[in-house]
Amino acid sequence: MEIRTVGIVGAGQMGSGIAHVAALSGYNVLLTDIEAEVLEKGLETLTYNLDRQIKKGLVDEGARSAVLGRITSSTHVSEHRTADLVIESAVENFAIKAEIFRQLDVLCPPQAVFASNTSSISITRLAAVTGRPDRFIGMHFMNPVPMMRLVEVIRGLETAEQTVAAIRAVAEAMGKTPVECNDYPGFVANRLLMPMINEAVFAVADGVATAEAVDQIMTLGMNHPMGPLRLADLIGLDTLLGVMRILHDEFGDPKYRPCPLLVKMVDGGRLGRKSGRGFFEYGED
Repeated sequence: MEIRTVGIVGAGQMGSGIAHVAALSGYNVLLTDIEAEVLEKGLETLTYNLDRQIKKGLVDEGARSAVLGRITSSTHVSEHRTADLVIESAVENFAIKAEIFRQLDVLCPPQAVFASNTSSISITRLAAVTGRPDRFIGMHFMNPVPMMRLVEVIRGLETAEQTVAAIRAVAEAMGKTPVECNDYPGFVANRLLMPMINEAVFAVADGVATAEAVDQIMTLGMNHPMGPLRLADLIGLDTLLGVMRILHDEFGDPKYRPCPLLVKMVDGGRLGRKSGRGFFEYGED
């Protein structure tokens, strides 16, 4: 199973990051988003991050035009009809993701592999809306994609061994370390990470400590490179809330109940870095 062209649906923070590492690794990339503004911003972010790598000496300056030249962008999902692998990186909502895969299933050749970058939604359930559950897999990248080495590789109920092997090879070609896990809500990364962040929000809501103090205790005392609340702002508080709600619904366990303060902040538009304000405030830079 040879993969030369990688399609990516969704040009947000994660999708543009995946496009970045895929093109840098020599793959031809088809990057799409239904919103032209999101697509434009994603390409700007990709170019900015690539230039940062060049300034740091991580990427040869002569490779810049070649990397950018491998990327084709469009607002039409039909562009993925020539892709060998399509990675969906849309909003964390089952109905939206399912509709994307229904469209792709009609457009793409039978041998194409589908992967979802979902951080919590069932791979088996998504695969079931297609006619290729054996060629369907979870490929969960970490944020920020160009820097983080892990890719969670999640098997659905019908995922074939050949599909797993192909995706492991793609992840390794992108300079990532693929680690396999089974299809449970939140998989491993978010099943552990999101409740920890949610508990940090509870600590602030209960008046145990300020956001600054919570983060300082975790960075200085636990040697975390970033405090849980700054990490929440980076991920996006809306994304955090969405994952917590999925964990709560799927497991039915009150330990996954989203903190009311988190709900209030999302309702108020305080989403973290993307909105300029979350638990902390951010300038234009």
